[in-house]
Amino acid sequence: MSQPASTGRAPGKVILFGEHAVVYGYPAIAVPVSQVQALAQAEGGPPGQGTVVHAPDLGRRVVVREAARDDPLATIVRLALEAIRAAPDPDLTVAVRSTVPVARGMGSGASVSTAIVRALAAYYHRWLTSQAISDLVYQTEVLYHGTPSGIDNTVVAFEKPVFFVRGETREVFWVGRPFLLAIADTGIESPTREVVGDLRRRYEAEPLRYRPLFEEAGSIARQARAAIARGSVDELGGLMDRNHALLWQMDVSCPELDRLAAAAHEAGALGAKLSGAGRGGNMIALVTEESCGQVELMLQLAGAVRVLITEVS
Repeated sequence: MSQPASTGRAPGKVILFGEHAVVYGYPAIAVPVSQVQALAQAEGGPPGQGTVVHAPDLGRRVVVREAARDDPLATIVRLALEAIRAAPDPDLTVAVRSTVPVARGMGSGASVSTAIVRALAAYYHRWLTSQAISDLVYQTEVLYHGTPSGIDNTVVAFEKPVFFVRGETREVFWVGRPFLLAIADTGIESPTREVVGDLRRRYEAEPLRYRPLFEEAGSIARQARAAIARGSVDELGGLMDRNHALLWQMDVSCPELDRLAAAAHEAGALGAKLSGAGRGGNMIALVTEESCGQVELMLQLAGAVRVLITEVS
């Protein structure tokens, strides 16, 4: 009798504060977004097949034994099988579906990788800690993004808000009072590797211009961490606006993101900023139960291709 299929899930994420600055050792805050998810299902495959990953939403079919060493899907399978001490190329089919938008700053790569690790661990009746999963997924984040901060794999694996300082702190924390975010998709792909690499080149050429921007972004993230823990949601809107202004000065915003931020404010949002790499991707706005419907409508009228309302709790 064949073993039943096993599944693994993982949420998307958005960065609330500190994107880009986090790459240089300053704090950032990220939160999971459960409305979008990756789902992986592992089950036995035909004898001699080896391990094959089917990911139709990503347009990928990967035969692990034939894949390049730097293929992210093959890499996470290899790493997971090694971590759970399974055979290196078992006859398995891993089917992956994902509603996490690609290249929108919502952690698509980390979500898919996390779901695959969980599905394989469940198939072999193994248990991995959230930290162990995060560490495995980070190795594929390098392939996706070049110089990742590590925040995506952390928040997706732990599925809790995370206060993160690269190489120092991965603090999962609790929210003093739940709050609502509107997440508006510009419809423009935002390749993290390219945007981060471009900013790095400009920072290295003009460190005296960019370092104060990173420092201020880090200070805002620390203030936001304290406000969230206290439940002082009203403080977050102004901090979001200040963070967006810094990201604009870093030249990682774009007219579409700025237009969505302005539309959110016009509709009653308490604050708004880009989230993630920028130059596309998503804009996030702090909303209330009373304003969320009007904000959602205004964002759609301003050109958002999709709007999600999520509760951070």
